Amino acid sequence: MNKQSNTYTIIYAVVLVLIVGVVLSVVYQALRPQQEENIANDTKRQILAAALITPKDGESVAELYSSHIEASYIVNSKGEKVDGATDPFDVNMALEVKKPADERELPVFECKTESGLKYIVPVYGAGLWGPIWGYIAMDSNGDTIYGAYFAHQGETPGLGAEIEKPAFQDQFEGKNIFAPDGAFQSVKVVKNGQEPSEGAYVHAISGGTITSQGVQKMLENSLSPYTAYFKRLESQTTEK
Repeated sequence: MNKQSNTYTIIYAVVLVLIVGVVLSVVYQALRPQQEENIANDTKRQILAAALITPKDGESVAELYSSHIEASYIVNSKGEKVDGATDPFDVNMALEVKKPADERELPVFECKTESGLKYIVPVYGAGLWGPIWGYIAMDSNGDTIYGAYFAHQGETPGLGAEIEKPAFQDQFEGKNIFAPDGAFQSVKVVKNGQEPSEGAYVHAISGGTITSQGVQKMLENSLSPYTAYFKRLESQTTEK
């Protein structure tokens, strides 16, 4: 075949593309298990971070998760455990938060800490430029936040992206999500000088108003379906 012909050039290009495609496919399949493990370990790290647990140098996240997470399960909006539901670790919160509260699968992770058993739940919402998400660890009374972890996809560095920093997250520790009369109130995210006279609040990110508002809406939408479950925790604590 004439190597200078158009036919040769086309056949050569097609064969080269096929070879490269096959090689990339093989490499992807070979690396896929490691990629999935890395994603799972990052999720485990985030869950533990909400309970104020961070791996030390050389410490395995997977082993740390196994040693602290004693149980995980799905509950419904009535606070009842759901048998045969999706693995809590695999629940797609981006889809769940769009459903009515009584149709959602609500994951719970029970975490053993030096301060006792904590109950970790995921939260998911929207920031300025993309999704924001995280985990909230609750005390056994079902009312007090023990710790919080937030992450984002594309918020502005130095502004909205500050939700992932301890300076913002640490404010949530010790805040109550129920009013004295027992009504769900979540936690407000407010600007300095605009503190409410009642209810739990934290200060918003300076220059990150929309992202801060996104965090408040995320908490309200994600935590309110757990109201019945948190009330059950409270009643169990009272009985003890």
